[in-house]
Amino acid sequence: MNYPRVALAAVVAWIVSVAVGYFVNSYLLMDLYAAHETVFRPQAEMNLLLGFGAQLLAFFVFAYMYAKGYEGTRGLQEGLRFGVLVGLLILGFASAWSYAVLRVSDALGMAWMIDGLVEMSLYGIIVGLVYRPRAIAAK
Repeated sequence: MNYPRVALAAVVAWIVSVAVGYFVNSYLLMDLYAAHETVFRPQAEMNLLLGFGAQLLAFFVFAYMYAKGYEGTRGLQEGLRFGVLVGLLILGFASAWSYAVLRVSDALGMAWMIDGLVEMSLYGIIVGLVYRPRAIAAK
């Protein structure tokens, strides 16, 4: 396993996720969030440092899991497959449950599920393109 590339893949995916998350949450889902403002903490009570820190840690786990399961195919293809699987995992364990227990509209619930699957697919592609096992990285 190429640990420096795992770390680089994690950091690159995290940086992209910050930008993508800002765009999705501030623009694409803005109206849905405004319609559900009572579901969320007020801005002053949000702990973004905790959220971003936990997300960075999760990206290190994400990249490590990708490297452990690396099968030797093209990075883009393998990364996409990995991202879709992780996205489906998160959809089943978190997004669907958030929708099931929170008083949010069908539109917001579906948006969370679709966005999670699309974003995880994107981050899988990024990790797949950045990560290289030692044998490939040495060439």
